[in-house]
Amino acid sequence: MNDNENIKFDCSRGCTVSVTPEGETVCTYRRGCCKLEDYDWLGNVPQEQYADIFEVRFKNTRKGFYRNGSGQSIKMGDLVIVEAQNGHDLGIVTLEGAVVGRQLRCKGVDPETAELRRIYRKAKAFDIDKWQEAISREQDTMIRARQIAAELGLEMKIGDVEFQGDGTKAIFYYIADGRVDFRQLIKVFAEEFRIRIEMKQIGARQEAGLIGGLGVCGRELCCANYITSFKSISTGAARVQDLSLNPQKLAGQCGKLKCCLNYEVATYMDAQAGLPKVNGPLEFEDGLAYLVKTDILRQIMYFSYDKGSLVDIYPLDPDEVREVQRMNREGIKPESLKLEPEPNVPEFVSAVGDDSISRFDSQLRSRKKKKNRNRNKGNGSR
Repeated sequence: MNDNENIKFDCSRGCTVSVTPEGETVCTYRRGCCKLEDYDWLGNVPQEQYADIFEVRFKNTRKGFYRNGSGQSIKMGDLVIVEAQNGHDLGIVTLEGAVVGRQLRCKGVDPETAELRRIYRKAKAFDIDKWQEAISREQDTMIRARQIAAELGLEMKIGDVEFQGDGTKAIFYYIADGRVDFRQLIKVFAEEFRIRIEMKQIGARQEAGLIGGLGVCGRELCCANYITSFKSISTGAARVQDLSLNPQKLAGQCGKLKCCLNYEVATYMDAQAGLPKVNGPLEFEDGLAYLVKTDILRQIMYFSYDKGSLVDIYPLDPDEVREVQRMNREGIKPESLKLEPEPNVPEFVSAVGDDSISRFDSQLRSRKKKKNRNRNKGNGSR
């Protein structure tokens, strides 16, 4: 059997699982699989202040900071047994050293006052076997939990189930629009699965981060890649960027407005600050000119004599628009919009546009003509 056929990729936890010929289960940390992965760009910087604090990752986007109280030498990629609220859990060390201090400040955690849970020790073979046995129950447990919730008539969706490393507790991640009465549900779950139950509500964006996937841009979903705190997104962000208010184009895989709508809002708002407000048409001697289109980043405003038409449009820069507005307030009408010079703006050239598929057509035609001419001369000499 090929060695690769014996390897199972567990992308929800960022590791590979394989079984040796002796029957031992081996788990190896695989950074490329981790959701919300942090790059250790301070890996070569020695720092003793955070030498005993590590970031430990569990399933999907759940991770936390733990203090090494075992006395063992722990490094990134080690599987460790950590303290849990009840019992113990098993996770993978994903960050160590100086970058941990940066992450603590980013999360607002003060290591001097915060009560960080402990790392008991490195995981042993029987710990890993127990962990893998618990993981194998997650899919069946989730399917059965959904059936039970439907039988009880609860308006909720169970998106994922995560078992604790010792197999004594499970976290049920669910989505619900309103309040859900869990009293009967938890009682049925406890009798069905014989474990401790924790219900954790998440939003649609958090569910997309747990599941992962690719966006319409072709890249990994931002919620699964790096976003840890979700800010509110409104259609106002699309209006500022002059985007079409089409729900199908503005919605992401979660069914909510795309997180990337907020990325360039500040840039567009700064650019809009330099544009004059046009509340009515500009008055010219040959008619009224209406604002029909605005290129915010290039600072060009397009006007047309036909309101709502994009056929014959004339560009003006913001200074020209302000000048025409000033003249109109003074009762002066410029001669015509058609006589205004083209605005001088930088053109952005794409490398893709340079490589036109017809760029060799003229050369090919000249070669064909030359070839035919030589052929005709040869036929005439005979």
